[in-house]
Amino acid sequence: MGFSRKQLASKFLPEKNSNIKETSWYSNYSSRLGISTARSDSIKHGNYSGKTYADFSIFKGKAALSVSPVLPTFSRLDSGNSKVDRRGVVMLKFMPAIGQRKYDPEKKQLFALSATEIGCLISLGPAESCEFFHDPSMKSSLEGQVKKTLSVSPLINGEGYFFNLN
Repeated sequence: MGFSRKQLASKFLPEKNSNIKETSWYSNYSSRLGISTARSDSIKHGNYSGKTYADFSIFKGKAALSVSPVLPTFSRLDSGNSKVDRRGVVMLKFMPAIGQRKYDPEKKQLFALSATEIGCLISLGPAESCEFFHDPSMKSSLEGQVKKTLSVSPLINGEGYFFNLN
């Protein structure tokens, strides 16, 4: 015995049941099938992993923020096991505005968030804030000379967060 589209929709989408029409209930839903963010040369150069990741950018009047995943790197040991050479991060790229809808990539500032820092960020409540401190020259002779601070604080209207990099 087959089910009508309306019956299937009410089973899987009960909250939408009252607004569903028999022949077009699925017209309001879109699928990501067929959308690829892979670079065209990924497969040709052998670096296709079966997964693709896309950057996310926010453009505002004073600056732009681009968020990009940076995957970890591994190396193979003689035993056949793998070890982590460099942990993955989420890279934040800040670019100041130089005009309307124009941003200066020459003055970009980078800030890498670890998995732990991302956890702190996504667990923020609507009225909570956090700060991250980084020393880009850590473990070198220039340690302590440059410090970066990323502050994340809620907007006054409670509908988002303000990112400030010093």
